[in-house]
Amino acid sequence: MIHLTRLGHHDFVLNSELILTVESTPDTVVTLMNGVKYMVEEPVDEVVRRVIAYRRAVHAGPAAGE
Repeated sequence: MIHLTRLGHHDFVLNSELILTVESTPDTVVTLMNGVKYMVEEPVDEVVRRVIAYRRAVHAGPAAGE
């Protein structure tokens, strides 16, 4: 799950496993596998960075002491 900001400064959490595409049109549009689209404030590179960070954290497993 990644934190994003819809246009208008509304924060939400998105299941990044459902992302099909991320486009700059010039606003950033995240399209999910079910066809739902979200316009977000973050640039494409930031959305990609957050997805990669999330997936790395998931595949790394729990940290010591958790």
